[in-house]
Amino acid sequence: MSGRLAVPALDYEDRLIQFAASCRHDPLRFVLAAYPWGERGGPLERHSGPDKWQAEVLGHVRDNIGMGRPLRIAIAGGVGPGKSALMAWIVNWGMTTCVDTRCRITAATGPQLSTATWPEMIKWLRMSLWGHWFEAGERRIRSVDPAHRESWRCDAITWDEHRPEAFAGFHNSGRRIIYGFDESAAIADSIFRESEGILAGSEDTEIVWLVLGNPTRSNSMFRTLFAGGKHAHLWKAWHIDTRQARMSDKTQIAEWINSYGIDSDFVRVRVLSQFPRVGSTQFIANDLVEQAMDQQGEYDVTLYDRVSNVARFSDDASVIRLRRGRRTLPIVKLRGMDTMQVAARVAELNEMCRPDAIFVDAGGPGAGVVDRCLYLKLPVTGIDFGSRPDGDMWSANSGIRYYNKRAEMFGRLRDWLAAGAMLKEDKELATELTSIEYGYGMRDGRDSILLEKKDDIKCISCISKNLI
Repeated sequence: MSGRLAVPALDYEDRLIQFAASCRHDPLRFVLAAYPWGERGGPLERHSGPDKWQAEVLGHVRDNIGMGRPLRIAIAGGVGPGKSALMAWIVNWGMTTCVDTRCRITAATGPQLSTATWPEMIKWLRMSLWGHWFEAGERRIRSVDPAHRESWRCDAITWDEHRPEAFAGFHNSGRRIIYGFDESAAIADSIFRESEGILAGSEDTEIVWLVLGNPTRSNSMFRTLFAGGKHAHLWKAWHIDTRQARMSDKTQIAEWINSYGIDSDFVRVRVLSQFPRVGSTQFIANDLVEQAMDQQGEYDVTLYDRVSNVARFSDDASVIRLRRGRRTLPIVKLRGMDTMQVAARVAELNEMCRPDAIFVDAGGPGAGVVDRCLYLKLPVTGIDFGSRPDGDMWSANSGIRYYNKRAEMFGRLRDWLAAGAMLKEDKELATELTSIEYGYGMRDGRDSILLEKKDDIKCISCISKNLI
């Protein structure tokens, strides 16, 4: 049986207005009435209403809204429990039941906002009994009433860490303000701090700040909102166990637990919705690098055919590293050189060392180096860090799935270090290797290791069986 409000046709709008007013402080009642739960042939035919955890959050809003203090709600959820749907419901309830409500929505990235978060907002608005009260645009929902088009609205806005002013607080005295952050673990700290301005509203303003996301980073502002974090006392927080969530893919969850183990950080983040252990987001451990730089003795070339070398780029330094098996020679660092000069230096080293292979980062300015080296008939292979990883995206040694070539190459580097690689002592290199952090991204419908972006170091790698 549908949970929709039954309204006689003759006084349809009057009844809608009356019912919306009665739900001003009851989002759960609103959600149960607004959408076509259980309607045969409808999009929610198999659903009788919100999931248990969603109803609990809506009940918390009901019990605390209008009490003269802002509501700060943080939800850590893995894959598929319905976090974005909940945010859409709260925004829809907030706008429908309070004239001139103002909402702002953002997400971790512009593409995330435009292709995932915002479409979810529009989908639930269009299913609502009150959807015709609003018009939806590419980045905006606003009242169809000409007198309230600018004052009764929801805006989707992207953020810039270095220009957080767009998230400065604004006043809506006597009305309602709702902020929604999606995939919040990747939203910059400066955006959180600037957004706190909304909390300075007058006591008669109803304020809801809803922060959602996958708990992928232990060093994020998002993490501080939960138990053990310095801001936890200000927030009501939930960790959603996706094994219990109605909408999650139970087959996929069982596969992850079987593959990674219930106590792995992968399962902690994606299934149990717990943050990784402190420091566990460091991709290459300090002891691996220290061990490699402390190695002494004879050098072995047996790893030659199994190791992919690392190539990285930045604006201020090009780096050339030569390797023989487990042994790497001191690196050559080039500064202030254009692509032609870098290619010339590679040609000189090729003539001196006669390497079997040269790998150059083909992204950005590296493409020019690759083209010039190919013109000079050097044994160069261009590497695109953003391209697909090799094979089935699994590391032969560790059983880890990688998101792209960059993650795969660093993964193989980590395997190489663990197998006994030898590095010349280099503090700058050690810092670069151990500062890399990782999270997870979806590729081909599967979760894969995705490295945090860093300012890349230009590197050209040369592999040879003959280097001394």
